[in-house]
Amino acid sequence: MKEKLTAFIFITRPVNFLITILSVIVAAIISSSQNYFELTVFLSAIAAGVTASAGNVINDIFDFEIDKINQPQRPLPAKKISVKQAYILYYTFLLISLLISFFISLPVLLVVLFSHFILFLYSKILKKIPLVGNATVAFLTGFVFIFGGIVVGSPTAAVVPALFAFLINLIRELVKDIQDVNGDRAVGLFTFPIKFGVQKSKILITIFTLTLILFTFYPFITKLYKIEYFVIVMALVNPILIYCAKKMYEKELEKNLKKISNLLKLSMVFGLLAIYLGV
Repeated sequence: MKEKLTAFIFITRPVNFLITILSVIVAAIISSSQNYFELTVFLSAIAAGVTASAGNVINDIFDFEIDKINQPQRPLPAKKISVKQAYILYYTFLLISLLISFFISLPVLLVVLFSHFILFLYSKILKKIPLVGNATVAFLTGFVFIFGGIVVGSPTAAVVPALFAFLINLIRELVKDIQDVNGDRAVGLFTFPIKFGVQKSKILITIFTLTLILFTFYPFITKLYKIEYFVIVMALVNPILIYCAKKMYEKELEKNLKKISNLLKLSMVFGLLAIYLGV
């Protein structure tokens, strides 16, 4: 029973769930002219987190054959959860997120519906198209911040963190594609690394990384964020990005890919902290 429960938690990507909730809250706080935290912000964050978890579950369902090769330890290929149970979990999360958003506001409900549609479309079709699938995931990650702005009626104030999230997740998605080359090729997927090669993928990752590093200067130069933002970005975020870019060109790349992916996720957390303290 304990193993089954652990598998159900694992398939929802609990870390991604928490990051999504935190992202909505931070976006709402930096976008709001109010100095207090509203219940609707918390509920909206929960709805977003549950939506993200639903997206992870449906993605694992469609990736069942791929994960047998790429990630056989995941709950479905490891047979810790059946496909039927995964579908039940997916529809449960879908219902919960829609119910929560229904009682918040119409804009929130529409955004959640839109996100579910895009997540399903991604898992079914878009992920099979080079760069389009990567950009879709990155867009949705960035859109979480816009969603936080929508909740408090000021989406434009969340554009900078949304762009930051978009770029860093675009980089991470390409890294994961390199990591999954063997399984993706086996089932006939044509990701960017498969179609254009790992070397060109590394060059593209480097270009996106340099673009992101340059972009991190913009909010400070334009005085959008305070010195606290700049200090954290210079001390933590950019060094991690540079380190990850360097590791992409080292020997035994395959061993480094998971580490790079995790470090990129960590840099996003530090980026959130920098923005929160720098507003």
